[in-house]
Amino acid sequence: MAGLEIAVKDLIKVYRLGKVEIQALRGLSMSVKEGEVVSIIGPSGSGKTTLLNIVGGLDNATAGSVIVGDIEVTALSTSKLIGYRRKTVGHIFQTLNLIPTLTAAENVELPMIAMGISRGKRKERVESLLEVVGLTPRAHHKPDELSGGEQQRVAISAALANDAPILLSDEPTGELDTANAKIVVDYLVKVSRELGKTIVMVTHDPSVARVADRILRIEDGMIKAALTPAQILEPAAAVSYVDQLRARVVDIEAQLQKLDEDFRAGKIGGDEYTEQRQRLKQTKAGLEDELHRMGIVT
Repeated sequence: MAGLEIAVKDLIKVYRLGKVEIQALRGLSMSVKEGEVVSIIGPSGSGKTTLLNIVGGLDNATAGSVIVGDIEVTALSTSKLIGYRRKTVGHIFQTLNLIPTLTAAENVELPMIAMGISRGKRKERVESLLEVVGLTPRAHHKPDELSGGEQQRVAISAALANDAPILLSDEPTGELDTANAKIVVDYLVKVSRELGKTIVMVTHDPSVARVADRILRIEDGMIKAALTPAQILEPAAAVSYVDQLRARVVDIEAQLQKLDEDFRAGKIGGDEYTEQRQRLKQTKAGLEDELHRMGIVT
């Protein structure tokens, strides 16, 4: 099935932590064309994964709408969301969901068994999908016998098993070295071009983001910019991403200090102080986690 258009309008997501509300998405709107590859970038805690989860039917919106093709995802019941996730969306996660006791071919076949597809059609489609991602010779190897890049390509095939028109990928190269990351991303683009799939990909890596047709930058739960690949830093300059993260941490520390001063001066009330402080601390922790994952000591 060819890709579908995605339309997101005024999307709001609020999480409640006791009496405190954390607003992850703040009226976010965006659109993705049929068969388009779009990268979502932005600092940790900005709402990237939350957006992906709502579009993919893994989480519910607080307000706003998500329409995929002619399906209003945000209006689906729990039972209909199950069908939507099986037929319309393929998920590719940084943490792979491969079954360690099954071969590559069997992992790709598994989603089709859940859909009741006949054995003959399953076998034919498994062979076709593994060929698309260049893994035909590795079909009978189990995940621990495959490299990280090969495992991620198996995950791509499994996401395509039921011919989903939409692929949602959350940091697909986060655990891979540069060479394997390029291989995986090249195959994702190949899938879009050859099979016509719509792909939305969350990434922190500028070199990965640049393969997309468009790049959308999220900050504080809203789309702040739509960029072309040429406007994203070259891979060699990716170190500046670390500088951006550090600068954001410093900025949040300054905001926290001012917040404390305003509270002590009686300029804001206790509830507002608690909410804003919780949100800023959560964002700061996310940024520091990402720095730690990149090997940077804060």
